[in-house]
Amino acid sequence: MTGKIELETKRVRKGEELNHLVLHKFLKENIVDLPEGELIIRQFFAGHSNLTYLLKIGEWEVVLRRPPLGPVAPKAHDMKREFRILSEIHPHFSAAPKPILYSQNEEIVGSPFFIMERKNGEVFDSSFPPHLNVTVEDRRNISNVMVNKLVELHSIDYSKTALLEISKPENFMERQVNGWIGRYNRAKTSEIAEVNCLMSWLINNVPKKHDSSIIHYDFKLNNSMFSSDLKEMIGLFDWEMTTIGDPLADLGVALSYWIQNEDPDLLKNGLVKPPVTIQEGFFTRQQFIETYAKRSGRDLSNINYYMAFAYFKLAVIVQQIFYRFKAGQTSDERFSKFDQFTENLIRIGHNLAVK
Repeated sequence: MTGKIELETKRVRKGEELNHLVLHKFLKENIVDLPEGELIIRQFFAGHSNLTYLLKIGEWEVVLRRPPLGPVAPKAHDMKREFRILSEIHPHFSAAPKPILYSQNEEIVGSPFFIMERKNGEVFDSSFPPHLNVTVEDRRNISNVMVNKLVELHSIDYSKTALLEISKPENFMERQVNGWIGRYNRAKTSEIAEVNCLMSWLINNVPKKHDSSIIHYDFKLNNSMFSSDLKEMIGLFDWEMTTIGDPLADLGVALSYWIQNEDPDLLKNGLVKPPVTIQEGFFTRQQFIETYAKRSGRDLSNINYYMAFAYFKLAVIVQQIFYRFKAGQTSDERFSKFDQFTENLIRIGHNLAVK
């Protein structure tokens, strides 16, 4: 096992282990030309919802994804849907991993799951890997690549895919706002002063018309993988929320994750450590917005609405994770203060709404 694998993965967390014998038998029966040898299972430590594992036999490597442990929100963590999304998008967008197989047999890993190709490259979140000597120019280039790939994704002709069979682009924003409000109410564990005002504002100001495109809906730096020279995005992961919808909603989500150095500590430290985007050279959110507008040709005069909704959406996701933690469905201590992060995100969204 190489040092790079040990940097990217770790031993499987207690309670999230997979049965080696059962899984290895399944692989032998379903993977053509599977090599002989010991099956090694490691866990990717990034991410806070679906569980993602590296499966390795000799030089052969694939990635397995399954839902989190315990009950999950309705229609969330749908492995079959994510597998289908990758099957449709990979031929048009090479950064999407190639899907290999899907199984609904819960006896293998305890839930439905799918296997996809393993991509090799550079992934970073709160710091850069020690072997990279990242310059200000590199950070500016990474910013440009992020915007370019989002514009590229939004420019794909979705009629050349079958995604309309699992998507409803009409009245997308209205359904999104009402849907995420419902999710919040189901996962609520405390009262937050600004939340009712924010939810009312989102309902009353929902855009009546919008463009439609393929949207990733979880587009962020730590879901991306770069080439070793940092000039190309070679991987984009976590496609479970992908659909055909308003591209500006996708941009809003990307901006909600794009932290800048001037942001308050409560936002920068929401996930324990601030991301690398606070470092010199990375775009500000305004530069991200202006670059996207120039390259996509879209009108972003109403971007504050999409950003307010994105912070609310992110707050709901964080709250759902905290709800599972409080209910004892996960013991991951990373989630113990997510209620505070939820409250911070609600306040940020509210501040955008009342500007």
